[in-house]
Amino acid sequence: MDKDKYRIIKISKEALFEFIYEKFIENQEEYLDVNTLEVMNSFEIDFQNGNFIFTAHKSEDENGNITPLPKEIDLVKLMDKMEDTTSTMFTKNRYVELSLKEVIDIQER
Repeated sequence: MDKDKYRIIKISKEALFEFIYEKFIENQEEYLDVNTLEVMNSFEIDFQNGNFIFTAHKSEDENGNITPLPKEIDLVKLMDKMEDTTSTMFTKNRYVELSLKEVIDIQER
């Protein structure tokens, strides 16, 4: 690159969250200690408050049937009620592993 040239990227909030989501998909093995072939992901974004929540759960049951995110899980409520799981993505222990009951309990706080 020439010494007096600058390469610049400027993106919208929507594009920024899209980038974050794609990075989570790309790096979920590292971030969540999962095998990407065995999980399904869901996410939600709160553009107004700048929050992002990303989940992974087993993609198939013991019979090989697809297992969608349970309808009892409301990511908007969970994002609103749940504390941050980490202050940075550049450390270990970034995530928490919760049961369906624990997730519902947090949503109902």
